[in-house]
Amino acid sequence: MLAYFLKKILILILSLWCVITGTFFLMHTIPGDPFIGEQNVPPEILESLHAYYGLNQPLYVQYGKYLYRLVHGDLGSSIIYQGRSVTQFIRDGFPISAQIGLQALLFAIPSGIFLGTLSAMKRNRWEDKIAMLISILGISMPNFVLSSLLQFLFAMKWHLFPIARFTSFEHSILPSLALSAMPTAFIARLVRMNLIEVLEQDYIRTALAKGLPMWIVAIRHGLRNALLPTITYLGPVTAQILTGSFMVEKIFAIPGLGQWMIYSIHARDYPMIVGLTIFFSAFLMVAVFVIDLLYALVDPRIRLRENRG
Repeated sequence: MLAYFLKKILILILSLWCVITGTFFLMHTIPGDPFIGEQNVPPEILESLHAYYGLNQPLYVQYGKYLYRLVHGDLGSSIIYQGRSVTQFIRDGFPISAQIGLQALLFAIPSGIFLGTLSAMKRNRWEDKIAMLISILGISMPNFVLSSLLQFLFAMKWHLFPIARFTSFEHSILPSLALSAMPTAFIARLVRMNLIEVLEQDYIRTALAKGLPMWIVAIRHGLRNALLPTITYLGPVTAQILTGSFMVEKIFAIPGLGQWMIYSIHARDYPMIVGLTIFFSAFLMVAVFVIDLLYALVDPRIRLRENRG
């Protein structure tokens, strides 16, 4: 188990280094300048700004200094929002994004499991068709379209919820629903597919032959095994949702990490772009790492296959 753990740690570190390196050099190859906006900046001032932020140095020198600061826990400071570090933006924006993402997960997980179980139990019936139609809509409809639709119906037409901003719990309901659509649909389809396969196993037939009701057999004996593949999906989707959605936060004017990422890209704020990308990637990789460890603890065959490979 220790060898498996150390191998996963090494893969995690190398993957994160690749993300850091790729993001750093890609951001510096984008045409444009963060200090040149709609107004012309005198060359002398522009040169002074580049020297102050070290942008006049060769890329490999900037890269080395950035890695040195990163090892010491410094993600850098924003170029556009002077006086604020990237860590401050993460500290302020992540709790907001995490709250909306957690609410979305609390809705998506039970809803997806219910729809998938209902669809598997009522296979090829009208309940199955309705559940799968909901899943198809959840997967195919972009979240920015769903966000606009929710705003129009529940905020502008029926006046049930605020249209935007983030000052109370009511402001978080619509963006949470918009974020929950796709994971709900994926979980429903995963549960349906795996539960149908599990219900065809011999031990399920034995339980049914003993006179147990189908719903009890499916939930008590089948659903637990059917949910194991769903855990793999929950790892990355949890990291993705908790760190914020760019489009949803932009549409609902939520001051989370997703909105700051959009602003930094438009402004070519290099430290913000790289710092937020590192945070997003690290959060995702750690979530996948934890899921891998949980699977290895639950199923020792995974460790054996890894060691043989």
